[in-house]
Amino acid sequence: MESSQRRAIQNYRSRLSEKGLVRFEVLGRDSDRDLIRSLAKRLTEDTPEASRLRSAVSKSMAVDGSKKGNILAALRRSPLVGADLDLKHPREEGREIDI
Repeated sequence: MESSQRRAIQNYRSRLSEKGLVRFEVLGRDSDRDLIRSLAKRLTEDTPEASRLRSAVSKSMAVDGSKKGNILAALRRSPLVGADLDLKHPREEGREIDI
């Protein structure tokens, strides 16, 4: 990349940084391109609507990993509950080898 292009990119990114924004890439379906762009554009605004939108998206995407017992709760929801599976296996000491 030429130095003038590199400078232009650095200037652009520093202007974004001054506004409190960063540039990043996401992977998604082509059909969601307009949706993701409009969502990102709305979230850059400093408005009450953007705050409500941010909150709603965060709540819908949140997985409460801080709560204890999530693994146990998932196992209890498993379709294998009550299937009387025998998960024990014989203990083997291994084989003897000559060194």
